[in-house]
Amino acid sequence: MTATITGRRTELAAFLRSRRGRITPADVGMPAGPRRRTPGLRREEVAQLAGVGITWYTWLEQGRPINVSVQVLEAIARTLRLDQAEREHLFRIADVPPPRPRDAHDRLEPQVQAVLDGLADLPAAVINSRYDVLAWNAAYAAMWPSISAARNHRNLLWAGFVIPTCCSTFVNRDRELPQMVATFRASYGRHLGEPAWTEFVERLSAASPEFAEMWAAHDVGTPTTRVKVFRHAAVGEVSLSVVNFAVVATPETRMAVYTPVDVESRERVDWLIAHPDAPAVDHTHAPVH
Repeated sequence: MTATITGRRTELAAFLRSRRGRITPADVGMPAGPRRRTPGLRREEVAQLAGVGITWYTWLEQGRPINVSVQVLEAIARTLRLDQAEREHLFRIADVPPPRPRDAHDRLEPQVQAVLDGLADLPAAVINSRYDVLAWNAAYAAMWPSISAARNHRNLLWAGFVIPTCCSTFVNRDRELPQMVATFRASYGRHLGEPAWTEFVERLSAASPEFAEMWAAHDVGTPTTRVKVFRHAAVGEVSLSVVNFAVVATPETRMAVYTPVDVESRERVDWLIAHPDAPAVDHTHAPVH
């Protein structure tokens, strides 16, 4: 057993004992009973309420090397009345990927939109680790109207691979798309087995052989600060430096802020902000579902 595993099991055992100690029998509708030494629940009571064996739960609290399933951890979390932060901590120290609802990474605090709107002269958007665009400002909508106007597939990977190359806003797509896939692959590793992620990869692979080929390469990366070059039909090429800021209150979510790197790009972005209805492409295609 490695030191990391030993430390994790020790932390798990201590955490479970501490959470058990703060729940009283009255909290869960059980009689206190005689000769109770501590105000918290006993191990056998937690096991009974969670529907697991007392021996198994005792071993879990003792940090023994036993396997733990998602369903059992969920039952224990409910029994111990863990809040969201405590629940995530429980799964993390148990080394079990927590189940997440489809929209777990889509909830943003209202203040986030205010920050985006405050960046009036810089295109900015909030993006989750699956590259779904969750919120944006007017400058972003002017630069990429197809993303902000979309109802389905408001996703940068989908737009990058499924929109025909002739209408892609990327000028340096041969460099940017592999980087995006590698970053997405790193995030995917935290969501193995989750239907929303698996289905997205399957749909995008079916829609884009190019994505399927890059996905099969298993390259892994992280978001970086770099210059991206985009093409807009109304103004031509725009070079933007992209900086990512974590949105801490929403896990695995970042705010991407695009800053023009030269005077010409600055003027073109300003023009687009002043003319938000300017078409981004000079022709259209039938939508791809």
